[in-house]
Amino acid sequence: MTRVIHTGDTHVGYRQYHSSERRQDFLDAFEAVIDDAVADGDASVDAVVHAGDLFHDRRPDLPDLLGVLSALRRLDDADVPFLAVVGNHEATRGSQWLDLFSDLGLATRLDDDPTVVGETAFYGLDHVPRSRREDLDYDFEPHDADTAALVAHGLFTPFPHADWDTETVLSASNVDFDAMLLGDNHTPDRAEVRGTWVTYCGSTERASADERDARGYNLVEFGADAGGDATVDVRRRSLDTRPFAFVDVDLAEGEGVDRVREQVRQHDLTDAVAVVSITGEGDPVTPAAVEEAALEEGALLARVTDHRAVGGEGVEADAEVEFGDPDAAVRERIREMDLSDAGRRLDETVRDEGLADSNVRDRVADLVADAVDDGSLDRGDPDGASATGPDAAEATENGEPAPDDQVSMEDFL
Repeated sequence: MTRVIHTGDTHVGYRQYHSSERRQDFLDAFEAVIDDAVADGDASVDAVVHAGDLFHDRRPDLPDLLGVLSALRRLDDADVPFLAVVGNHEATRGSQWLDLFSDLGLATRLDDDPTVVGETAFYGLDHVPRSRREDLDYDFEPHDADTAALVAHGLFTPFPHADWDTETVLSASNVDFDAMLLGDNHTPDRAEVRGTWVTYCGSTERASADERDARGYNLVEFGADAGGDATVDVRRRSLDTRPFAFVDVDLAEGEGVDRVREQVRQHDLTDAVAVVSITGEGDPVTPAAVEEAALEEGALLARVTDHRAVGGEGVEADAEVEFGDPDAAVRERIREMDLSDAGRRLDETVRDEGLADSNVRDRVADLVADAVDDGSLDRGDPDGASATGPDAAEATENGEPAPDDQVSMEDFL
């Protein structure tokens, strides 16, 4: 039997809501996974398998980098191998941070050669843009282990927002995989495809207000039944992360900020992130007044979204807005613009309410890269700079220069 922790989408370094405390939360969640991995007794595992997006950015801050190195050293001291692939958030044009950890003897970057732990062979498939997937041959080196697993980063079928066909991967592969351990989708999920268990571990911290369920990871056991056939058992383990308090307020006519503040005060907000969502027919609400109420109740911070306003950010008094069917109005306007196929895909991605905010930028970057590769875009930057390369991703979300303590691979080497 082989028992592993399947984790991923740890996004260490994510300064969510521009909060230094939230940045520390993401590192703390990763360290909590390592704590479980090195624990003795029934919780002991043979390896930690990371399915990509260890870091949130291609240039992690130095404290985050050192924090990950410290955690990996604890794993190494406990003789628990760290097996991983590269996700879209952290990928660079040259050497990867995972390569550095591998050179230090603290990690193994999974690829088409088997890495055998116990009686299971592990293979890896980094995130690959859609435009380059046709070149993949899924040709892996053979193994003689009892079971095999493919660790990959991407949005695979039959799960939401999928753009990578799982059946194609399994049918084209020359190795019969008993499981696919996936990252990129922050919602834990599982399904059986062509007799293979396919599972997402989900994120270890809430990278979006849409991620309401508890965060955690998968505990996966590979074995065999009495007849000698391979078995895969996937169990869920939760992590004790910073609480999020979701306050949903539907305002009746005549109700306003006092009603929202009342609802906020009914929640335990001590050290929590308060996520307030406002709907209904009531009066306009000033977000600052709601945020003040949440902070008075001990919240770390508050995010207020009034869904009655355009974009959830408020409507100017003289704005002319038709609320009869805004989605239909948008679709009509898109048709009038006569966008290219690439343009329509970009529009659909940006307006996809089911796609986590933290993934929108990278999905757009992939779509633009695809369009460049297939010639759909005929205009580029006059200076020859790539709008979707690492330099663009190095900027902070609010457009400010990257902090001085961010380090590139070249800086570190």
